[in-house]
Amino acid sequence: MFVCKICGEAYIGEDPPSRCPFCGVLKEYFVESTEYDDTGAWDVELNDNDKTNAEKALEVEISNNIFYKCASGKTPELDGQKLFKVLAKVELEHASVWKKILKLDKLEIPKYDKCAPEYTPNLEESHRREDRAIKFYRQAATEAQNSRVKEIFQAFVKVETDHLHLSEARLK
Repeated sequence: MFVCKICGEAYIGEDPPSRCPFCGVLKEYFVESTEYDDTGAWDVELNDNDKTNAEKALEVEISNNIFYKCASGKTPELDGQKLFKVLAKVELEHASVWKKILKLDKLEIPKYDKCAPEYTPNLEESHRREDRAIKFYRQAATEAQNSRVKEIFQAFVKVETDHLHLSEARLK
């Protein structure tokens, strides 16, 4: 059994997966479950800047989750429906990580219906959202004082970059 050091989810297999099936981070963030004690992983002390950036990250992930849920429901193409559905799940898992870091009881997920009824405009919006998230996460990682928060921002930069490539490939 392996554990993702970023989201804390366990994975059963002979080898760790190439990506976390929950939060999407790369294999490098997996350790054998016997080597990882996450009992204190969420009890981090945040300075004001790290807290502000974690709160903004939570907002970004919730916003992206609700956009992707909307796009999945409105996009007529099956590829788009599946793409946006999986992106919504990953963004919600990212929001869950920030919820734990911020010691919140629950996430407030508002309704959203302002996505387009066509695939291409939703891909374009996806591209803009992922680009903004990457830029913010890179900056937040350089500013982070808490090593756990820094590691999460760095890991999510890689995941969001992969999301950006998914929209780029489909926009061509």
